[in-house]
Amino acid sequence: MSRRNATGRVAFSYRAQNPMIRTMTDDVLYYSLPGPLTGLDPAQLRLAEGLPDDPVGICAVAQGLVIHIANVGPLNLPEDRLAEKDIRPVSALITALTTLDPSPLHQARPPERRVVGTCRDFATLACALLRLRGIPARARCGFGMYFEEGYGLDHWITEYRHDGEDRWVRVDTEHLGRGFVARPDDLAEGEFLTGGEAWTRYRQGHIDGHRFGVPRTDHAWGPSEIRGNAVRDLAALCKKEMLPWDEWGRMADAYAGRTGPDYDVLLDALADTCAAARPPALSGLSNHPDLAVPAHLLD
Repeated sequence: MSRRNATGRVAFSYRAQNPMIRTMTDDVLYYSLPGPLTGLDPAQLRLAEGLPDDPVGICAVAQGLVIHIANVGPLNLPEDRLAEKDIRPVSALITALTTLDPSPLHQARPPERRVVGTCRDFATLACALLRLRGIPARARCGFGMYFEEGYGLDHWITEYRHDGEDRWVRVDTEHLGRGFVARPDDLAEGEFLTGGEAWTRYRQGHIDGHRFGVPRTDHAWGPSEIRGNAVRDLAALCKKEMLPWDEWGRMADAYAGRTGPDYDVLLDALADTCAAARPPALSGLSNHPDLAVPAHLLD
C-alpha cells in the first residue's frame, strides 16, 4: 500500500499495516514518512529490498554507500564526480550511486563506487531508508564533541525513534565502527550537540562559541557557525535536509557579522522550538521570513 507525496515519489502508508505505526503519536508518525528530499522514486524501490530490519543495520547500509569528499584524494576520481556532493534529493543520490554500481542498496560498494558526499549525506540517506521502512527518523545538523577534545566540529547524524524505550536514539552513521566515540550507534547526551542545543549553551555561557566550527578551515569558526547550524537543524526537523553550505534568509548576514540582537532572540526561540520538536510548532516557525527555506533549494 503506498501513496505519492508532493514530489511524485512513493511514500508508504504503514499505519494500517504495522501495529507499531498505529500506536505512534502524530508527532512521531510525521517522521516515519519521507519529506521533499527523502522520498525514493518508484523504480528505486526494488533496490531497497534486502535492507536489514534493525535501525542501526540500516544506518550501516547507508555508511557503505557514501564516501566523504575529504577522503577521495587517494581514489583519483574524475573531477566531475566531485559534484555529487552538491546533490540534495536522496533519489538523485541513489541514481548517481546506481549509475556507478547497480547492485541493491544493502550491498556495500568499494570506495571508488560510492557516491561522493559529506556527513549530511550519510545521515540523510540513512534517514530516507529508515523512513522507507516506516521507522521514524530525522537527520540532525550540529556539532560532534568527540573528534577533538574541547572543540565542537560541524557534523550531521541520524536519529531514529526507539519504540520500546520511547526515546530518540542518535547514531553517527558516518562513523559506525570507526572508534571516535564509544557508542556511535547510541550517542550519549552531550556527545553531539544540535545547532539549537549548541546555541542555547552558548547563550547561557556554558561553551566557548569560538571553539565551534568546520574542520580543515581557518575562517569557518565562531558563534556564527552555531547560528548557521541552528537554522539548518530547524530545516532538517521540518524534513528539509539542506546541504551544509546552503544559505537562506539572513544566514549570509549572520556569517558576515551583520545581524544583531533581534536575530539572536529569534534563534533563542528557534532553539526552544527545536528542543520541544513538535512538528506543528516547527512548521510554523520555519515559515518565518528569516528562516523559510526557498523553494528552489528543494529541487
